[in-house]
Amino acid sequence: MTESAELSAEQLKHIIEAALLAAGEPLNMAQLGALFSDDNPPANAEIGKALEALESDCQDRGIELRKVASGYRLQVKQAYQDWISRLWTERPKRYTRAALETLALVAYRQPITRGEIEEVRGVSLSSNIIRTLQERDWIRVVGHRDVPGKPALFGTTRTFLDYFNLESLDELPTLAEIKDMESLEPELDLEPSLSVMSDEEDEVPAAIEVGDGGSAIEEPGSEGDEPADEPVGADEPEADQFSDETEQDTPPG
Repeated sequence: MTESAELSAEQLKHIIEAALLAAGEPLNMAQLGALFSDDNPPANAEIGKALEALESDCQDRGIELRKVASGYRLQVKQAYQDWISRLWTERPKRYTRAALETLALVAYRQPITRGEIEEVRGVSLSSNIIRTLQERDWIRVVGHRDVPGKPALFGTTRTFLDYFNLESLDELPTLAEIKDMESLEPELDLEPSLSVMSDEEDEVPAAIEVGDGGSAIEEPGSEGDEPADEPVGADEPEADQFSDETEQDTPPG
């Protein structure tokens, strides 16, 4: 078949499916439309119908079509990730409780400064945690607070939304739905007590289930665990220095 020939709905669906599998990242409507020549490109409505048909086809399969902030992607369903994760033998990167608390505060209270994060958590925040979240492209500087010192304001990114299967921040669970931190224990695989804000060797898997959607499979990494919080004024290690040892949280000031 030549590209100039009129595409059937079934052929259009197969092309989009192949593109999503080959891309390895979400594709938006403009990127899907760019797959076709300018002679007789399918309308966005046709592409939308093909996506709906592909989503329906995946109902009884091990993969699903998911719309996230950056576009559409095909991914493994959450129910099958325990098996698929065995394809990788390396230890996946894990994050400390301090890193997840920091990420949650940025997500729910953005834009937020480092000082405001420390005030809520009641402990000083390690620069390594901010650096790691920025390197992961989960948070970014979105501006500066108009106060003395002009502290940076942090917000989440599209990559953060994509990783946690969110199309927008509106899909985050409301604080009313999260009755208390204890309800997150099974999901985050934390130690039984969350009442003490300490980072003593607390780790959580990098791939975390959010809401009802399945997250994309996380490739394993060889980095060490995320460093814990540090006292204000402590010397910061080099960016490439990571250690499995953690420090006790220290009240700021």
